[in-house]
Amino acid sequence: MTATLTSATAINSLGFARAPADTRVVVAMSGGVDSSATAALLREQGYDVVGITLQLYDHGQAIQKKGACCAGQDIYDARQVADRLGVPHYVLDYESRFRDAVIEEFADSYLKGETPIPCVRCNQTVKFTDLLATARKLGAECLATGHYVRRVDGAGRAELHAGADPGRDQSYFLFATTQDQLDFLRFPLGALSKEETRALAARHGLAVADKPDSQDICFVPSGRYAELIERLRPGAGEPGEIVHMDGRVLGAHPGIIHFTIGQRRGLGVGMGEPLYVVRLEPESRRVVVGPKEALAVTEITLREVNWLGDAPLGEMPVAVSVKVRSTRPPVAATVRREGAGAVVTMADGETGVSPGQACVFYQKSRVLGGGWIARTRSALAAA
Repeated sequence: MTATLTSATAINSLGFARAPADTRVVVAMSGGVDSSATAALLREQGYDVVGITLQLYDHGQAIQKKGACCAGQDIYDARQVADRLGVPHYVLDYESRFRDAVIEEFADSYLKGETPIPCVRCNQTVKFTDLLATARKLGAECLATGHYVRRVDGAGRAELHAGADPGRDQSYFLFATTQDQLDFLRFPLGALSKEETRALAARHGLAVADKPDSQDICFVPSGRYAELIERLRPGAGEPGEIVHMDGRVLGAHPGIIHFTIGQRRGLGVGMGEPLYVVRLEPESRRVVVGPKEALAVTEITLREVNWLGDAPLGEMPVAVSVKVRSTRPPVAATVRREGAGAVVTMADGETGVSPGQACVFYQKSRVLGGGWIARTRSALAAA
């Protein structure tokens, strides 16, 4: 017999007017504690849960990568969790798609002197495009993930909000989520802390309850990005000059892929004052350095802007707060549309802003979208 809803439970916890047993939910299961706890919570609430894990690397190589998402051990862990919960589990081979959409672009971005964020690209392409389409084909009402963000029903549309626990909030990495995707996505852990998530996993007897979090980019668990780039792009480590922003040549470097904006350590030059990487020039292979005050950026030009506000973003500035790195607190700014992109202006400036990273817009806890940093203008240039 089909389960029925009483008038007191006309809307289930995921926002659908049907009993949980009649609501199919695909859960993206990476093998970590967050996605495993998500599946356990939804199963506990009586939903028709289907677990899907994406194989993103060669299984034989990936199984050696401890702490790497969607590697061999993680696939095994996800399968064990699904068995424990009694839910069907499928592994989808997305190696080719992941390499083309994430890894190759990661390498190319470094060659351009940028500092990429592959986790955002993975969400934007593989997870929230390809996996979401697969969930629809399986007859799911929604795709649930273990991200620490909140989906709030606003005035006629779903809104994306920061996670309740500021220390775990992952909204910065989901700025590229479109409105159509947000309508289909659910984030059951958004109101929980990490400790509550681990306790939930332990209560269900999941072996991953104490599994450590991944610390590095999943396909570079060693953290040595330059080695991967040189393997993918032979010759990428071509040497060049380290130049002071006043034009003085201070030394040589082994390749711009070894440097990021704001870097101080490992420059190999000394002038009796702290120097920081303020600009990378891939065409001339120059690393430009200068004093800390040269890092302050007041204006950012963005490309590939995703806007989630209620009204369209226009040419008139909109007051927002922005984050230019996931670990930085938001700062007051304005954003306005300019051509196919947008321009963000910050009165007090921000440091360490690098092309290739993301600038994410907020109004209080709500995410209004964001874009990829294409160019920056320093406070010194504006003076």
